[in-house]
Amino acid sequence: MVALQANYCWVELERPGPGEHSRLLCTRRTRLAKAGQTICVGDRVRLAGIDWASGRGAVAAVEERNGLLSRPAVANVSRVVVVVALAEPEPDPLQLTRFLITAEASGRPVEVVLSKADLLSPGEVEAWCLRLRGWGYGPVPVSGHTGQGLEPLRRLLSRPGISVLCGPSGVGKSSLLNRLDPDLALRVGAVSGRLQRGRHTTRHVELFALAPGALVADTPGFNRPELPEDPVSLAVLFPELRQRLSQARCRFGDCLHQDEPGCVASEPWERQPLYNHCLELIQARLERQRGGDNRCEQPGVRRRGDRLEPRIDPRLRQPSRRSRRQQTGLESTRDRADDDASLA
Repeated sequence: MVALQANYCWVELERPGPGEHSRLLCTRRTRLAKAGQTICVGDRVRLAGIDWASGRGAVAAVEERNGLLSRPAVANVSRVVVVVALAEPEPDPLQLTRFLITAEASGRPVEVVLSKADLLSPGEVEAWCLRLRGWGYGPVPVSGHTGQGLEPLRRLLSRPGISVLCGPSGVGKSSLLNRLDPDLALRVGAVSGRLQRGRHTTRHVELFALAPGALVADTPGFNRPELPEDPVSLAVLFPELRQRLSQARCRFGDCLHQDEPGCVASEPWERQPLYNHCLELIQARLERQRGGDNRCEQPGVRRRGDRLEPRIDPRLRQPSRRSRRQQTGLESTRDRADDDASLA
């Protein structure tokens, strides 16, 4: 499946069908949703009920996945390419770290592309490359304006499998794909002049073929990647920490690498403040969740869906119309009974 929009998806066929149809617009069979099975861009699917004349069909089954990137949702990913702009907007080390954490959590190789390299001096570009090498990545500086780095990027994205381009809005993901293949004619937009933030021009995930057997996913930009649920799992998502942990073991199995006795990460490292910040966010979220469960047990609080709300004092509630009608009926019955008693 190469694209998913609302309740419809585009499916690329392995072989062209009658009428030379190579792509079909498909719906999803209801039984997939009833079985709790979702479909994502990159899934291999089986079709049924094909109408070759109109180029339509229905997704009847989804084959087993080989990995899933949760955000953006892409299945059967071969590699994740995180794109960050060197200017307009300026790179934020914390935001970049969170994107890298999300990419690392997929379990697939992670690459970094530094876009808009023409807006900085060669010395500034090299400083960022050196910094990222210390993080454990080999960045590729590129410029859609001058063409710098486009051939290394083409070789990277032409490897067999599915490559996912992800990153903040406005870093130039679609612009780079347009330079690599002008026939794509993907929609692009300028960065907001006042806020220096990218505008959301890519609305959905879609796969494009750049070479035989090589697909690349252009994805919508977003600015707040999620963090893992378990604080213990955070360390292995930092390559520099992962390397230390592969060479030695901490004294405690649940070590969070924050100056615990016998920690192999006791020596300072550049992204240590960013790691500590992400760890604090995860721990604070867990505390809120535990606090929410406790507050639910307290009097005067009830849970509605995924949120907590105060209970209303029954004395402050307005009676419903049904209750008022019932009360009126009871009063009328009593009045008739009193009248009958007085007549008797």
